[in-house]
Amino acid sequence: MRNLLAATIVTMLLVGPAAAGNLAIKFTTDWKIQGIHGWFYLARDKGYFAEEGLDVTIDQGEGSAATVTRVMSGAYDAGFGDMNAIVQNAATNPEQAPVMVYQIYNQPPFSILAKADGPVKKASDLNGLTVGAPPGSAVTKLFPALASKAGIDLATVEIIHVQPNIQEQMLLRGNVDASLVFNVTSYLNLIGLGLDPDRDFRFIGYGESGLDIYSNGVMVSRDLHDNHPEAVAGLVRAINRAVMEVIADPSLGAAAVKAEEPLLDAALEAKRLDFALSRLIDSPETRELGVGAVDMARLARTIGVLQEIEGFETAPEAAAIFDAAFLPPLEDRRR
Repeated sequence: MRNLLAATIVTMLLVGPAAAGNLAIKFTTDWKIQGIHGWFYLARDKGYFAEEGLDVTIDQGEGSAATVTRVMSGAYDAGFGDMNAIVQNAATNPEQAPVMVYQIYNQPPFSILAKADGPVKKASDLNGLTVGAPPGSAVTKLFPALASKAGIDLATVEIIHVQPNIQEQMLLRGNVDASLVFNVTSYLNLIGLGLDPDRDFRFIGYGESGLDIYSNGVMVSRDLHDNHPEAVAGLVRAINRAVMEVIADPSLGAAAVKAEEPLLDAALEAKRLDFALSRLIDSPETRELGVGAVDMARLARTIGVLQEIEGFETAPEAAAIFDAAFLPPLEDRRR
């Protein structure tokens, strides 16, 4: 007993002060825990954040656009959310808008979900129809931008606000003709309902319909960015380390979220990760620039599209939206 007490005291002396000195960071995801959040929990559980001198608390989110609001309010220091929402806020409130520092989704997950045997085969087929849309979600906020690119007359479309957890059911029951969804979420929701999303449904991506934009990544508050750059660099290094491990073995990400939320189906979450890796993360651009980076010219075009739709008087510069200074070396971000 005396030896055990002595060992405990030694451990506290060696570990305690370092842990106590770690910088506390509150991090919010974009939605309830899913396989696509596996790298964040893996980085925490394997001690990657702690190795960078960070004490990171991870909370579930309320929508990828809402992540920006949470960070701007000061309630959170960093989060996983939508770059386009940063652009919209930076145009009107540049001093408080978060900064994206690690882009995860190179391709946007925003999609129109429709039945394969229904009337919607392309985006413009939504004219005159009823569309279910989750309020506050980035996929809903960006729908007007899609409409302008895809030939959708918004005056003819009836938008029904639908909670995200019943979007697929509303479509199945015929309450709406199509739903605005995050494909990486909806695809697995359909499988969870015992349906075949590849055979019975059609995902019409915003990107393939003319809205070539980025989406979710890791953003930080202005305060963290400006006053604690070493913490931002450490946060990005830790997350990138976990991302690359999950890319190599998606089961690691699925296991990490399963450990956090035992009720999750690890096999289903691994499939969600596979879908995200192939549809959202892997692309010719990612293979060239590495995971986490963006093409600044493409980002500038995105800002221009959003300015046209939202009517910004002054558009933010691309460099004010994304800061590549914290990215690890390219060789550490290549698949």
